[in-house]
Amino acid sequence: MSTVTAPATTTWNIDPAHSHAQFKVKHMMISNVKGEFTALTGTLKYDSENIANSLVEASIDASTINTREPQRDTHLKSADFFDVAKYPKLTFKSTRVAKKGEGEVEVAGDLTIHGVTRNVVFEVEDLTAPTKDPWGGTRIGLSATTKINRKEFGLGWNAALETGGIMVGEEVTITLDVEFVKA
Repeated sequence: MSTVTAPATTTWNIDPAHSHAQFKVKHMMISNVKGEFTALTGTLKYDSENIANSLVEASIDASTINTREPQRDTHLKSADFFDVAKYPKLTFKSTRVAKKGEGEVEVAGDLTIHGVTRNVVFEVEDLTAPTKDPWGGTRIGLSATTKINRKEFGLGWNAALETGGIMVGEEVTITLDVEFVKA
């Protein structure tokens, strides 16, 4: 008699209606401007027995940028920044997943913005246990954060301020709050 075991690796799809890709950057060296992208898709292949075998791929529609200021959003979509006509997507593909501590995971991977790919590391927390939803599906969620230098991705536009300093900071904090639905 043989025993059937459930597969350790499961596939999960991002639920775009319950997921957020946000960023913040210094404005005039005095305050943070926050924004988000409203179209996020992707897949998590999660190995519950060996997290190192897990894989994440995600894509963001760059034209969905929203900073609550239409003129700024138009500028961010232009060739000065994201150049969405030429580079319509921001993408991420993991290259390494490692458990750091209880409830903490580190996900390294290739982030592509403005046609430039760099390796970044996301600190992931709050990877939740699978939960049944009211529609018969199963869901998990997580929060992930990283910091990048926007100039390293070809987003170099800036303006000097007459009081010293620059209009837009170089360091950008990226925060993802993602809900996945089991495929």
